[in-house]
Amino acid sequence: MTLQELQKDMIAAMKAKDKVRKDVISSLIAAVKKYGIDNGVRNDITEEMTDSVLLKELKTAKEQLDTCPAERTDLLETYKTNYGIIQEYVPAQLSEEEIIALLTEKYSELIATKNKGMIMKTVMAELKGKADGKVISEAVAKLCK
Repeated sequence: MTLQELQKDMIAAMKAKDKVRKDVISSLIAAVKKYGIDNGVRNDITEEMTDSVLLKELKTAKEQLDTCPAERTDLLETYKTNYGIIQEYVPAQLSEEEIIALLTEKYSELIATKNKGMIMKTVMAELKGKADGKVISEAVAKLCK
């Protein structure tokens, strides 16, 4: 997902008078721009940077959803809506089975060492943004049994 695509979708939401969607996309754009500025890139924000911000925002939305009290149905609905909209923009994530297959294919000699720390350090560099760290950790734990 690129910043320009997000901006086009925000304009489409504004034209459709979809205030909730516009607000969520606007906050995503602001987060991407802030991340770009923090990393010294003002205009040339890469797709990888955008994707990493989207993943972070999705994780934050999930935490809001998980920590919201059940009796606050109004907040729950808002958080569910926000989570759903953000999820549309996040790149597809690898499943645990796909991660295990990738690890056994590419890193079989490293897995044979059963050194979880070394495996995670090597694998996280390649899978960053493609899979959730928790899922990667669980897959590595299964392989190191």
